[in-house]
Amino acid sequence: MANKTVKVGLVQLSCSGNVAENMEKTIAGVRTAAQKGAQVVVLQELFRSLYFCDVEDYDNFLLAESIPGPSTETLGALAKELGVVIVASLFEKRAEGLYHNTTAVLDADGTYLGKYRKMHIPDDPGYFEKFYFTPGDLGYKVFPTKFGKIGVLICWDQWYPEAARITALKGADFLVYPTAIGWALHQDAQTNEDQYNAWQTIQRSHSVANGIPVVSVNRTGIEGPMQFWGGSFVSNAFGRVTYKAPHLEEEIHVEELDLTGSDRYRTHWPFLRDRRIDSYDPITKRFLDEE
Repeated sequence: MANKTVKVGLVQLSCSGNVAENMEKTIAGVRTAAQKGAQVVVLQELFRSLYFCDVEDYDNFLLAESIPGPSTETLGALAKELGVVIVASLFEKRAEGLYHNTTAVLDADGTYLGKYRKMHIPDDPGYFEKFYFTPGDLGYKVFPTKFGKIGVLICWDQWYPEAARITALKGADFLVYPTAIGWALHQDAQTNEDQYNAWQTIQRSHSVANGIPVVSVNRTGIEGPMQFWGGSFVSNAFGRVTYKAPHLEEEIHVEELDLTGSDRYRTHWPFLRDRRIDSYDPITKRFLDEE
């Protein structure tokens, strides 16, 4: 296999309550990533606003938009101008009273390639996403872009190896996870460290199990009772962290992924070869307490 690489830009920003300001800041971030050589630019989860799911407030539904719609038109034109793929996490209004946490993919010629709707929806203190979002119904998605086949998952999907596996089996060259996760301000340092390490470790394990790189882009900054922990990172096809962003600062970074490594790791560590797919039916059960 000829050497195949792709340069991926990670745009880790803080957000304000001003939607227009956040969009302009993000556009500037995409431009900076492109200037640094990015071919694919991945934006953080719900970049147009503050992370509004920390409260249950009906007014926040006014932040939603159709997809495709105004943001994909703006970002599609930007993608075409810069010749980059943009992976953009948005709040989708599908119909009156029906909303999704959705990521759109714009190809390097500005073409809208489609969307992935977040499958796993959390409901925890500070993350009241079930109030806002209907679980995804498009299944797991891989988008064939100019610079490779991108498997898109979103934040809470990170904790589910089944989601990463299915997306990898659909032919993804690498996985991307737009993310919004942070530390409660009252937590101690050890809890903070444990939470971040668990978050990074589970995603690195997806690289190892599937033999493909993972790109995870988180927001930073303090919003309400939350310090979003940044720490966006890239792991290679064997789970080694090749880049980690700072926790408390904005960062725009471009990382070159070596897609050739997938063939090497999958050959020498043939997890896909040895999968016992005939034995996995029980995974479709909620819990194995009854036979």
